[in-house]
Amino acid sequence: MARQKQIKRKKNAINGWLVLDKPYGITSNEALGKIKRIFSPQKVGHAGTLDPRASGLLPVAFGEATKTVPFVMDGRKVYRFEVAWGAETDTDDTEGEVIATSQARPDADAITAVLGEFTGTIMQVPPKFSAIRVAGERAYDLARDGEDVELDARPIDVHRLDLVECRDADRAVFEAECGKGTYVRALARDLGRRLDTRGHVTSLRRLLVGPFGEEDLIDLDDMLAAAAELEDGESIEGLVEEFVLPVREAMDALVEVPVSLDDAARIRKGMAVLLRGREAPLNTHVAFASHAGVPVAIGSVDKGRFQPTRVFNL
Repeated sequence: MARQKQIKRKKNAINGWLVLDKPYGITSNEALGKIKRIFSPQKVGHAGTLDPRASGLLPVAFGEATKTVPFVMDGRKVYRFEVAWGAETDTDDTEGEVIATSQARPDADAITAVLGEFTGTIMQVPPKFSAIRVAGERAYDLARDGEDVELDARPIDVHRLDLVECRDADRAVFEAECGKGTYVRALARDLGRRLDTRGHVTSLRRLLVGPFGEEDLIDLDDMLAAAAELEDGESIEGLVEEFVLPVREAMDALVEVPVSLDDAARIRKGMAVLLRGREAPLNTHVAFASHAGVPVAIGSVDKGRFQPTRVFNL
């Protein structure tokens, strides 16, 4: 019996960012799979995983935007999270087993008094159930196998840690603005210990990643509904226009160097160009060249010359 040919769905050339509001209860990869089925992009990836039990901002990069993922992942992040006092779990959230308890409950004044100790550059021991590699293995895999995982403390940056409200004696809500590598679950654990009780995260929502904030969030159900209204064979151009942001949105924190059409052509060939104009920078570690507002390449400036390192095909 002859094998039936599998019909490959045409891949779409999409460039830009989709800022998804990831729902609670699904993995980041499951959310990415739903987006792939809607847009069928040639290339796609996300910037910063969210746990299934977390919701909120998940930046998704299409096409040439994948070249800007590091600038998004290295940016600041804001989380709002609830901590339940009185119990510490082995995962530092509701998924794990309780390993320690306390009858003590801190009030708002006691909590506020210690928050300064958890801001700035501080040392943090990551949760045992984390993606950090230990001798080539993920820590969470070792922990699930029953091994006693010991992780070293490492420096993290917490720019802001605020008490939003005490919902009752057992629960408090916080908002943290932090840098790359910070584990909110570990903040909850360490806050509990510092306050002479125990604590674990019961809910977690990400509100900001780098240049993307709540105003950029796209609801997954809204996007699925819009996709369902497309007629068979209809172009997804309207969906892209409605939901996808330009590539340059990820580079707001970088120095922009406008170049001429001729210089843009040279840069696309990997050639360095001399920057002109009174405001052109002489030296900068990372910058991006643009022509008529369209990114041409990421690179650096040395003695007034722009040297490309990643060229965009836009």
